Amino acid sequence: MDSSRVVYGSSNPDILTSVPGEKSVILTFDDGPSRVLPQILDVLKQENVPAAFFWQTRLLHPERPWKRVLEDGHQIGSHTVKHSNLVNLPFEKQYKDIQNSINKIEQVTDSEVTYFRPPFGQFNADTLRAAEALNVKPVMWRVASMDWELQNNPQQVVCTVRDNLEDGAIILLHELQHTADILPDLIRAIREQGYGFKGLPNESK
Repeated sequence: MDSSRVVYGSSNPDILTSVPGEKSVILTFDDGPSRVLPQILDVLKQENVPAAFFWQTRLLHPERPWKRVLEDGHQIGSHTVKHSNLVNLPFEKQYKDIQNSINKIEQVTDSEVTYFRPPFGQFNADTLRAAEALNVKPVMWRVASMDWELQNNPQQVVCTVRDNLEDGAIILLHELQHTADILPDLIRAIREQGYGFKGLPNESK
């Protein structure tokens, strides 16, 4: 693979974009841990839905409810330290950024990090080499909710996801207030299409 930028939907076998199986999808939330995390966790618990969270570790303050995330059965992955665009960095800096993020999550939570999502969904051969060296699986998505662009029309997030569902799809969401607000509607809309929910496969290093 060359160093060109790659967007979601990649067919590269090293990148996880879906987990086929029974008719179900995977919710993932980027850019936390944020102030709306408790609200998101409340909805997920009420609806009995698992999720994976990809965190910027600059935001991983001890007072964030990371313990509840794990106790509720969710997963925590790396989203680098501060959301730098990795394709602009040489291999050594990419490696260090991902490594520092993994180390911070593992030190704070005392749990193993096995998944990583590149910021902006952009990566190159060096990114994949760094992830492999650090023994984390890159995770992208099949359905982008576009919630980061739909603050003024959050119900469109529900429509965007609903209209693009497919078996095993990983769905990209963010820890945003309007996303948290429409999350019950989103879960209901997904279920009305006949889909259930599951987490990412449990992998150990």
